[in-house]
Formats: sequence, structure tokens, C-alpha cells
Amino acid sequence: MTIVNFTPGPALLGGILIGLASVWLLLSHGRIAGISGIFNGVLMPRKGDLSWRWAFLIGLIAAGFLSQAWFGPVTTARPGFSLGWLALSGLLVGFGTRMGSGCTSGHGVCGLGRLSIRSLVAVMVFLATGIATTFVMRHLLGVAS
Repeated sequence: MTIVNFTPGPALLGGILIGLASVWLLLSHGRIAGISGIFNGVLMPRKGDLSWRWAFLIGLIAAGFLSQAWFGPVTTARPGFSLGWLALSGLLVGFGTRMGSGCTSGHGVCGLGRLSIRSLVAVMVFLATGIATTFVMRHLLGVAS
């Protein structure tokens, strides 16, 4: 098995920045840096609780563009994978994060850092679901990645 597009420098820098942003948000605002919760707060805003959410989301999007400008394109969409499937996948992920009371960033980055048992269980479910989905797609349905 060969590793394609292995980029330890940008990955390390990204991990450090995610950790620092998570700690900063928790210490400065008392908030968890879970993307689904932040985005949900934009869709269903409470008075005085909107500006930091927009700043976080805009910074998240801007970081993607800056990363591509500095390091070049990292990955491209899989050939033959339509925008419709991508949109449907995103909606299903969004539904799942609401159903699971959080997403991988909230539970995996912030919850595990706070030693939350609930987050540990959530991350184990995320991983088991990803492994099961990959197995079904590759070995039962024959869809290669």
C-alpha cells in the first residue's frame, strides 16, 4: 500500500491551528468548537450570539482558500461523483450530527480533550460507522474509492 499525497507539514500545522482555535474559543467564549453546533447557531440565532459564529465559519472557509494558495490543491473530488451526491451526503452528515448531538470536531477534538465519556462513545461510533460503511462500499457493493 502506498501513501499518496502525504503532507506531514501542512497536516501538523493544521492540527496545531485546530487545537489552538478550540482552546481559544473555549477559554474566551466558553464554547465548544463543534462545527455542527456553530452552524446550527447561525441558522437558529440567539441575540448576541451570532458574531463569533459567523467569524468562526468565515475563518474556516478562508483557511481552506489560504491553504490551497500556500500549499496548492490537496485533493480533488472523485471522478464521476456528482455534485448532487455530494450535497445529499452533506445533508445526511448534518442530520446525523444533530441526531448525535454533535459532530466529529465537537466530540473528537474538543470532547476528548475535556475527557468526556460521552464524546469518547460518540467518536467510537463515528469510527465504527466509517469502517462499516467502507467495508460495505468496497467489499459488498464493489465501489472502489
